[in-house]
Amino acid sequence: MTKSYFLIFLLIGSILFSHFSFGQLSREEYEKLEQSLGQTSFFGGHLTGFMLYDLDSQQVLYEKNSQIHFTPASTTKLFTLFASILVLNDSTQTLRYVSKGDTLHIWGAGDPSWDYLDLPQPDFDSFFAPYDVISFSDANLRSTPFGAGWQWDDYLYYFSAERSSLPIHGNLLKVLPGKSNPRVFPTRFQSMISTTNRDIKDMERDFHSNHFFYNPKSYRGREDYLPLLTSPELFVSLASDATGKSWIYSPHSLPENHQLWRGAALFPILKEMMLESDNFLAEQLMFMVSDRLFGEIDTERAIEYMIESFLTDLPDEPIWVDGSGLSRYNLFTPRTMVGLFEKLYRVVPDQMLFELLPTGGVSGTIENEYKAESPYIFAKTGTMSNNHSLVGLIRGKSGRYFAFAFMNSNYPWKASLVRREMEKVLSSLRDML
Repeated sequence: MTKSYFLIFLLIGSILFSHFSFGQLSREEYEKLEQSLGQTSFFGGHLTGFMLYDLDSQQVLYEKNSQIHFTPASTTKLFTLFASILVLNDSTQTLRYVSKGDTLHIWGAGDPSWDYLDLPQPDFDSFFAPYDVISFSDANLRSTPFGAGWQWDDYLYYFSAERSSLPIHGNLLKVLPGKSNPRVFPTRFQSMISTTNRDIKDMERDFHSNHFFYNPKSYRGREDYLPLLTSPELFVSLASDATGKSWIYSPHSLPENHQLWRGAALFPILKEMMLESDNFLAEQLMFMVSDRLFGEIDTERAIEYMIESFLTDLPDEPIWVDGSGLSRYNLFTPRTMVGLFEKLYRVVPDQMLFELLPTGGVSGTIENEYKAESPYIFAKTGTMSNNHSLVGLIRGKSGRYFAFAFMNSNYPWKASLVRREMEKVLSSLRDML
């Protein structure tokens, strides 16, 4: 009798263990994942974390090192997306302003749209038309042009454009294509270009000033973008050129009695940020979130508010520093990334979410990876030196969707190799689900 009861309990335990530990995965499939991510696999040579989560049953199907913190890089933009949707709703924060006679006093609220990419434009011409003088103040700006933990030597790359309260031209210099006598926009910088004998193939900017250099012997002449060293004085000059109005810099504090202009649609900015992983847009979105919450621009304060108000139930407290993921101070665990993604999945309508997520073989930063007859990966990438992550949805052969986080740090190989090995795992997982 005792032996019979023991066998019955053993059978029940085996069934329960199979159900709760493996969920949609059979024991054989679970063990195959273990081998794919284990110590003898490619992923055994560096730090890898993985979590697979059933959104319907709210059950973890598989996890490996999901409690360990990783450098998330641009998957940080999922946090920015969450904050932007909750706080900004459907419009940008463009300006706070006070009008006095023929003078308009303005304080930027973080809107990155002004002559940047093909984003829908706030109607600046109509807004400024009644005034002869525009007085600009940045007294509401608390955050610095660079975020904490950004690499200093990225200063000359377009993906590290400086942040400001009211950017124009994306705070970038556009270098027009042409191998001889390179031309730039805004044209006021044309006179600030010099030649050099340094071994460089593209135009570069001086570290401390808006002076630019190229080597005529090696110059490739391709279209390029270089971050400008921003200042309020430069901004009013550029704004004056763009509007034909008289602009002055007058750093007065924002008065209580003022008005807010929300000048552009938010969704195109969110889509560009997510699909192209645009760091500048991500940082400016957090500026707008802060302005919406507090009437001043302070990314650190906005992040603290979002964590305390909406993210206290995540498995591990996120170490969240900036909007873009450029900072190496950001640290998230795979289970926290899945927890955040589930929040997005519950809050954002399906059609909108799929428009925002890069799609394997179809769009965004994974257009050339995860190709299949029927797309199966819908996820945000994050890449910086020695770190690559992917967070989002995987669609199984059953047609059902599962959330996952696949995070890699401290590998000595090229990111392209890591992505190829990740694709092997995820395509195999698709066939299991």
